[in-house]
Amino acid sequence: MQEQPKLKDLLAFPCQFTYKVVGHAKPELPDRVLTVIQYHAPGDYSPAVKPSAKGNYHSVSITINATSIEQVETLYKELGEIDIVRMVL
Repeated sequence: MQEQPKLKDLLAFPCQFTYKVVGHAKPELPDRVLTVIQYHAPGDYSPAVKPSAKGNYHSVSITINATSIEQVETLYKELGEIDIVRMVL
């Protein structure tokens, strides 16, 4: 059985990398996501926020200029640790 390629093998850095963060529909969600992103990948971002069908959740999409697999993995971990976040894609 062939092993699936690892994320680090599929990306050539630096590259554009988009995070989609799904969390409770709280007004502070985009700002909290941005705070974590700015700490690890400072830049000028305009996240796209979309409500879920029932409006209980929002998804925040943000694209960064990723410089390393460590940066990508750290952001996945730290975005997922925000208490109102349910998942990071």
